[in-house]
Amino acid sequence: MKKQGKAIALISGGLDSTLALALVRGQGIEVKAVNFYTGFCITETQRRKGGRPDGTVPQNEALRAAADLEVDIEYVDISGPGYFDMLVNPRWGYGANANPCVDCRVFMMRKAKEIMEAEGADFIFTGEVLGQRPKSQRRDTLRIIERESGLDGRLLRPLSAKLLPPTIPEKEGIVDRERLLDISGRGRTRQMALAEELGISEWPQPAGGCCYLTDEAFSRKFFDVLDAREARGEARKLEREDVVLLSTGRHFRLSPRAKLIVGRTEVENALLEHHVDGRARVEARDVLGPVALVEGVPTWEERQLAARIVARYGKGKDAGRVVVEWREGNLVETYEVEPEHDEARVEAMRI
Repeated sequence: MKKQGKAIALISGGLDSTLALALVRGQGIEVKAVNFYTGFCITETQRRKGGRPDGTVPQNEALRAAADLEVDIEYVDISGPGYFDMLVNPRWGYGANANPCVDCRVFMMRKAKEIMEAEGADFIFTGEVLGQRPKSQRRDTLRIIERESGLDGRLLRPLSAKLLPPTIPEKEGIVDRERLLDISGRGRTRQMALAEELGISEWPQPAGGCCYLTDEAFSRKFFDVLDAREARGEARKLEREDVVLLSTGRHFRLSPRAKLIVGRTEVENALLEHHVDGRARVEARDVLGPVALVEGVPTWEERQLAARIVARYGKGKDAGRVVVEWREGNLVETYEVEPEHDEARVEAMRI
């Protein structure tokens, strides 16, 4: 008789983790799903802000996948000081951008191990595929993640299991290894065929790519925050508020002392309004335009420059002069400026 067991599934709602969930669930194993929120998921950030630029509101794909497969799911927010410290000082370094994928997976697996132990579960499984991602899904890094998270033998990758050493649940008969798969590489043909076979018709497209930290433009802003703090003699660290603002608006480095953030939509303007404390609020007074924030201690010349850039993105962009209001605490000043038309200068400051 097959030994009964319980597993913790780490799911994103993408195709691979949904398939892994279906495979393990299909073996009659009790499964509890977990979805981690880091603060850097693109679709979840859009959902929390109220929707995409086109007005649609994305659903949480992990919650949808768990509901479709009738599996209980726990949503766990792991964003915070510990996670942010890891992002700033990754032991295994960054990928092509600001993505410390190996360190991030180790951090998640350690959290998952705590849940596994609290639930009395036998193992954890994920939708990882050997060789699919260059940083975190090589054979050596998969082993590092398992070892450093303290999950030796208890971390199963169902989609690539036959290409990896047998895990404890396989050896103990909790999981039938013969019903697992040997998928590897970046192709999606086998996964899509399996999805059709299992009746799974919904998953986000394209697969992966949900993390802001893998985005080149976002990464420039990420490192700019750290570098600017270091240049000012401050600790090289990331704050929760930084995470919100990094994905909001156009960012311009006025100088090592000051940065300008200009809203792009009504939603972003409203969000920036909630982060005025400790910053200057800049907006055209008499014409419609964006809300902008200035961080740091700008010089008078940099204030003028910020005002010109803000005027550039409003309805007065073609006017000769625009009155821009600068609010900082109880201080209110107005600057009458010409909108900045020097494209090269603006782009040189854009982060």
